[in-house]
Formats: sequence, structure tokens, C-alpha cells
Amino acid sequence: MNELASCASRPERSRGRRHALAPDPHRNEFQRDRDRIVHSTAFRRLVYKTQVFLNHEGDLFRTRLTHTLEVAQMARSMARRLGLHEDLCEAISLAHDLGHTPFGHAGQDALDEAYRTAAPDAGGFEHNLQSLRVVDLLEERYPDHPGLNLCFETREGILKHCSRRHAQALEEDEPGGVGRRFLERTQPSLEAQLANLADSIAYNAHDLDDGVRAGLLAYEQLLELPLLARLHAQAVAAHPGLAGRRLLYTLLRGLIAQLIDDTVRSTASAIERHGVDSAEAARRAPPLVRMSEATAAQVRELQAFLRERLYRHERVWRTTRAAQQVIRELFTAYLQRPDEMPGAHRERRPLEAAVVDYIAGMTDRFALREHARLFGPGSLAAELA
Repeated sequence: MNELASCASRPERSRGRRHALAPDPHRNEFQRDRDRIVHSTAFRRLVYKTQVFLNHEGDLFRTRLTHTLEVAQMARSMARRLGLHEDLCEAISLAHDLGHTPFGHAGQDALDEAYRTAAPDAGGFEHNLQSLRVVDLLEERYPDHPGLNLCFETREGILKHCSRRHAQALEEDEPGGVGRRFLERTQPSLEAQLANLADSIAYNAHDLDDGVRAGLLAYEQLLELPLLARLHAQAVAAHPGLAGRRLLYTLLRGLIAQLIDDTVRSTASAIERHGVDSAEAARRAPPLVRMSEATAAQVRELQAFLRERLYRHERVWRTTRAAQQVIRELFTAYLQRPDEMPGAHRERRPLEAAVVDYIAGMTDRFALREHARLFGPGSLAAELA
């Protein structure tokens, strides 16, 4: 690891863990968090959780796991250039989607809707909060405590978004803990901010790749965006006659490189401009990890393009509707018949939260098997299997 900047997080200054843990002579505290995450059950489940395309639609589409690995790689790369702590960036990146539902955002929306209907006072489902719940409570690996017992800095980075209601509940449970910043409107560490932006860079680039691979986006459509048209022109100028997958990959590499370079330059400038000279000063400053406004505007244009041309494509919508119905029907079934869940879940209260925990932890294919078991093989399972 390169020399750390003065504003970087340092494991020896960590705010610690919820349960005391003797130091490891060979690993710093953020490295230990990374290793605990990689060996968790929730991390392994990510290989069979949807990003955009369901797992059965092709072997080469991104899953939550491959997306997570891409985020971690980009976050570490940018952290190295900025002098931030690479191990913390990696730990946050690897854990940020542990609480995501099966069937991607479609599953998340359906579970949120079902939860709000069944328990109006619970505040709904938030996948970042669920990721925190996974590492704090639901993982069962250690004899002395529930969860993975991660450092404060890793946990606060996992909790990227949080409603005020849930932040207040977290504050009651852990005064001065990971919920406090949402009430005080301060920032997380620069490493957490960097992992958050790496998430956006990763999914924007790989959704273009997966969309073209699926045949839902034509390469020529990408050139409607000035940013991608310029990168295409550069690729063709550098490699005359380049075509097919190699041309697409060259364009996407150019996109990722530009977004990362712009983020590093803009972030370094913001840190210097605000005079941030410590990790705590970064928490009191405005968000500092950013792209330039010109690049951010181009990214918003790209995201709008993906939303209209890919995420709302009829083929995606068709599987989305079926997937959401699977989630809704599973939620209702477990609520009415909790004995259908394993003992550890059916004994937890409130019951609605236990059902959320169980469904959110499912992989796509396990959710389909459960649906078929409870309702019999039918049109929903056939459409998604």
C-alpha cells in the first residue's frame, strides 16, 4: 500500500467493534473485516443473485458477486491514487450488497411494498440497512456474538443510505453509532464515499456491456450519447478496422478510465480546496468524492439512457413483473404459515421482519424453488426458471 494521505482512515485509529476482539499480529483491522466478509455465507450467495439479468439468462451476465468484485477493484484503484486506505475501500465494496434481495431491484421493490403493507410502522425495506443487519446480526460464524463484528468504519460505509426513521432506531440501539451521521447530516469516511462512487461507475459500464450482450441494446444506439460517441471515435482512430466485441470493450475501457481519472482529479481538488487534513475533518466537510460537474452531467445522461432503453425494455419488464409476483407471494405465504420457514427465522419477532430477513437472504434460484414448493410449478416459475 502507498503512503496514506492525512485525510485517510487508519485502522489503528478505528472507533472499534461492538464486541471486543484481540488484535491480529498479521493483519490490520480493515483487512480482518475484508476477510470476514469474503468468508461469510451472505457473500457466497451473491453469485446467484441478479444484477439486471436473471441468472438463467446467460452465464456471462453480471451477478451481484461479479458486480461486487468490479466495485472493489475500482475502489482500490482510486484509493491507491488518492492515498486513501485500500483495505477499507475493499471491505466496504465487498459488503455493500450483502443485504440485496433476489431478482435485483425488482425484488427489492416488491419486498419493500409487501413489508410496508404488512407492517406500516416498520419503515419499509432498505437494502443498505439489510446489509448492515446481515453483518451485525444474521451471519452466524462466531461463538461469542452474532454477526461478523466488523469495525465501525466498515459498517458505516455499508450503510450508504438510511431513512431518518431507521437512523433514529439505529441511534437508540447504538448511541453515537452508524446512524448518527444521518441525523447530524455529516459524511462517512472518504473511503466510504469512494466505494459508493465506484459502485456507480461499475454498474453504468457493465450494464452497457450486458445490455449489448443480451441483444437489448445495439452498439449503434450507444453512439447517441455524445460521451460514448467521442470514446468510439477515439477507439476507431487508435485501432482502425476494430469491430465487434473488441470495439465494445475498448469503448467501455475508455469510459471506465475517464470516469476514474475524472473522479480522482476532482476529489483531490475538493480535498485541497476544503483544507481537509484528517479523516475527521472529511466527515465534517461536504461530500468530497465526486466527479466534475461536466462529467457528472454526462453520467446522468448515460443513466437516463440505460433507464429508458434497458431497465424499461419489455423483456426486462416481463421478467421483472414475474419476479415481483414471486416475492409478494412468498411474503404472504410465510406470514400466514411461518412454519414453512426454518426455525431460526420463524422464531424471530416481529414476524414481518423475520420474513424479510428470510426472503432477502435468498438467491434467485432458491426463491424459485421455494415458490414452486409452496405453490406448485406454474407459470411464474416457468417464466423465470
